[in-house]
Formats: sequence, C-alpha cells, structure tokens
Amino acid sequence: MELNFDKMNGLVPAIIQDAHTAKVLMLGFMNAEAYAKTVESGLVTFFSRTKNRLWTKGEESGHVLRVVSIQADCDQDTLLIQAEPHGPVCHTGTDTCWGEKNEEPVMFLRELQDFICRRHEEMPQGSYTTSLFESGVNKMAQKVGEEAVETIIEACNGTDERLIYEGADLLYHLIVLLTSKGYRIEDLARELQERHAPNWKKH
Repeated sequence: MELNFDKMNGLVPAIIQDAHTAKVLMLGFMNAEAYAKTVESGLVTFFSRTKNRLWTKGEESGHVLRVVSIQADCDQDTLLIQAEPHGPVCHTGTDTCWGEKNEEPVMFLRELQDFICRRHEEMPQGSYTTSLFESGVNKMAQKVGEEAVETIIEACNGTDERLIYEGADLLYHLIVLLTSKGYRIEDLARELQERHAPNWKKH
C-alpha cells in the first residue's frame, strides 16, 4: 500500500474502528515506521507526538488493538484500521476516546454467523450446530418451523421473557438453515435494505 506521508510532515491520521461493532474507538497518527510495525506485528502502533517515538497501543496496560484490516482513503493520506480491542481503549478507562460504550448487540449477529460458518466448515463432533447440519435441509427447515410456532405461542399467550428466548432460538436456527444453503444473515439484511427503497416493488 502506497501512502502519502508528505501532507502532514511525515504523518498520516489513523482512525481505529472496532471490527465487530463498527464503533470508532480512537484516532492516532502514524509515520512510515509505525505503519510498517503495525503491519508486521499485527498490533496497532502509532507515532507519539508527545513522546516523539513509536508507541504500540497497550504496551503498558496490555489493552492492545489487534489488527483485522487496514484501508487507505481515496487520497492515500488517511488510514481506517479495523481492530479487535483487548480492554478499554482510552487511557481514562472508557471503551472509546469519546466516552462511548463499545456495544452494538445487533452486530453480534455477524459474529454468530461467522461462528456458524466455521462449524459448517469444520463440523466438530459433539457440536449441536454440527448435528443440525448433519440432519439435512428438511430437518433444519422443520426445526425453523417449530421455533417459529413456539415464538408465536409466546407472543400470543406467553411472557415477554419467553418471547425473546424463543425468538432468539428462531433466529439461530434460521441462520443455520441459511448457511446450509450457502447464504448468510447479511443476505436477508440486503434484501430488507432493497425493500426499504422508495422505488421497490414486490416481485
């Protein structure tokens, strides 16, 4: 990756984003050496303007940022780094440098999808998910139907707590079924996104 370090006297801004929640965690600066060390080590490393040296995030606290991906913007002078934080990111103890909580529960669906995909690839014995895949599409589809009925029962005559519980079961088994057919939960999200467009028409 060719970066333009000239615009800011040898530095480029590096925006750090949680790879799973998409929350912006912090902003730092890198020179060419810091960037090279980040790529080589897999740990986010900045150039500290106050200490005038390279600084690997978490080198003292242990709250490192493990690199998942690195992208440059269209001008090649700003980095977007997706990372996995190990502990609070800010020196004040908060999850982000803006005092925000790094929580987006809906983003866990992607993590769950990745986990189910790994199960489908590895098929470890003793795993409930593996047993679902081994049962075949008809059984998996039947299980989705059963969970849908249980969700309906709780919605009509049950408790809110049980409704959430059965709804979670339904979603999990639906993701397993989708995975078996070569699709992901993001494919459903994409379909819903298309339906949300003002010019969308039902097929």
